[in-house]
Amino acid sequence: MNPPPGMIAPETDVSAATSDDLSPLLADIRARRIEFARAQKVPDDVIQAFKRVGVYRALAAKRFGGDERTPADFCRLIERISEADGSAGWVASFGDGARYLSALPEDTLCRVYANGPDVVFAGAVFPLQPARRSADGFVVNGVWPFASGSPGAELIGVGITLDDDPTSGLARIAVMPADKVTIRPNWDVIGLQGTGSHDIVVDNVIVPEEWTLIRGGPPAFDGPLHCYPSVTFAAQAHAIVGIGIARSALDEVIAMGRSRASITGAPVMAERGYIQLEVARAEAMLRSARSFFYEATEELWKEALQDTVQSTTTTLMRLAATNAARQSAEVCKIASGLAGTQSLYTTSNLARAMCDSFVVAQHAALNEGTLQSAGRLLLGSSAPAGFP
Repeated sequence: MNPPPGMIAPETDVSAATSDDLSPLLADIRARRIEFARAQKVPDDVIQAFKRVGVYRALAAKRFGGDERTPADFCRLIERISEADGSAGWVASFGDGARYLSALPEDTLCRVYANGPDVVFAGAVFPLQPARRSADGFVVNGVWPFASGSPGAELIGVGITLDDDPTSGLARIAVMPADKVTIRPNWDVIGLQGTGSHDIVVDNVIVPEEWTLIRGGPPAFDGPLHCYPSVTFAAQAHAIVGIGIARSALDEVIAMGRSRASITGAPVMAERGYIQLEVARAEAMLRSARSFFYEATEELWKEALQDTVQSTTTTLMRLAATNAARQSAEVCKIASGLAGTQSLYTTSNLARAMCDSFVVAQHAALNEGTLQSAGRLLLGSSAPAGFP
């Protein structure tokens, strides 16, 4: 079962993207925000640009031509893209799929990366759909919602369950070429409209067992990046999108406040006391959430470097990610409110930021339930299934 050819040859330079590499791409993304929303996807040329700046090779193993960048490095890259557009940042965040794929057998990974490290992986895990065994592997059928980035993916993963699976209770992901999957366009939502998070339909596709992995399972090889918990990392990669969105929204209100004249006879925005207070409060909220996020990231990375990852540190990382998403949504709400009628237009970046950040905070890995789960663990109770 061969994946579609990669776009980058193994001998291609895979050095990390510099600020100069990113700047033209970010400017292009900002100029095309409305296009992404209307198309309900990030276009193929932008996906190719993500490859060029290292989004998809960032977390791939060096033995396959990848960069093996640190979790903090990857998150900063996604944060910058998210400042330009939330949907683009969300799709780019699935560059963390390389960490998921590392749980495939090594021989399978050699085939995944046969044409280079820039492999685009997307998919949907839940609800797990029953699969049955056959002589050639597993017969997979079903419909999975919220397959973000699937229109631009080369490989698709879906969550399956088997009656006799020895790993029962854990999600098994079946990985297949994108041309084996049907995308059902139905992403009609108020936020993150450009992510292409449509339903995906799989009809009697046979997936060899060696093309399946256990979500959060042990990787095929050692190293600090592969000691770093993949499910937690996925929550981080989503949460940092909210931080980038909120930074963009707050910066826009600050710029507006310094230059916008009043049409009502009231003082300009920057001279109004309530705006001064709210901007200060929002700035403190955003910077505090971001600092906690990267502090927890570095603590968890230090433990991964020593192969001594602790459950308490992982819990704090999950808490920091959820806090980042939820505080970012609050900052966007404040920014939109301060802008008044300017934030009402559907083409407004502030309106888009408020809706996009709301969707980030609604994600199952970042919603209020994760706060309760973190609290349980911090108080010494047992962890709910799948957390952290």
